[in-house]
Amino acid sequence: MLEYITLPDLPPVAPYSHAVRAGDFLFVTGQLSEDPETGAVVLGPIAEQTRQVMENLRRVLTYVGTGFDQVVMARIFLTDFRDYEVVNSIYASYFQPGRLPGRTTVGVLGLAGQGNVEIDLIVYCGD
Repeated sequence: MLEYITLPDLPPVAPYSHAVRAGDFLFVTGQLSEDPETGAVVLGPIAEQTRQVMENLRRVLTYVGTGFDQVVMARIFLTDFRDYEVVNSIYASYFQPGRLPGRTTVGVLGLAGQGNVEIDLIVYCGD
């Protein structure tokens, strides 16, 4: 069974669901540094963008009743690999030591809304 999840207080800016539950797994759509109040992508220092991305991911996880401790895989998309260490530091701070998910980091030429970092997740929601 599939469940399509859209947060009422974070309107999608394109045709997507914030997450889709498929059995015991939750697939969380890539989040940008969107301001939940305005829907606009917050541009600025990569640290601010990354924190907003992670808070948006937290918002989705909380809405469905799970957390970062259940994340099994993450993908990070960066427009500039010079930002890699800053993004790593902030990203890691959202996970418990010893419970880091698998991960892929990809360099891209551009992201929606001209953001510089986007992160999506796969989350295990079983027993």
